Amino acid sequence: MTQETDAVAAAIAGELSLMDPAVRASRTETVRLLDPEFTEVGASGRRYTYAETVAELPDHPGSSPAGPRYEPSAIRGVLLAPGLVHLTYTTTFAGHRAHRTSLWRRQPPETTWRMYYHQATPLPPDTP
Repeated sequence: MTQETDAVAAAIAGELSLMDPAVRASRTETVRLLDPEFTEVGASGRRYTYAETVAELPDHPGSSPAGPRYEPSAIRGVLLAPGLVHLTYTTTFAGHRAHRTSLWRRQPPETTWRMYYHQATPLPPDTP
């Protein structure tokens, strides 16, 4: 594998982990996967900080094993620069679809990739 392929694969694995209800419900796992400078613009338009996300994610939709799950599709990634991966994909959750984009970064001396930024844009029901 190339450096780009390895980096993109690691970012995708992290992204998929953050959609797993068991990971979403665990503050320990959330802290492991989110960059301390993380921010998000959710599908609602609300901006979330790192502290808000760590505190609130266990109670957000998609964090219960008995509830709906995020269904990702068409995940694509590109290494923008050493230590920075951009992902794009679409999710379906409880009948609602959204285009999503994430930036994952790895900063020395760390060896793990962490989500630095995430944004969700809701799709109208009739969008293919």
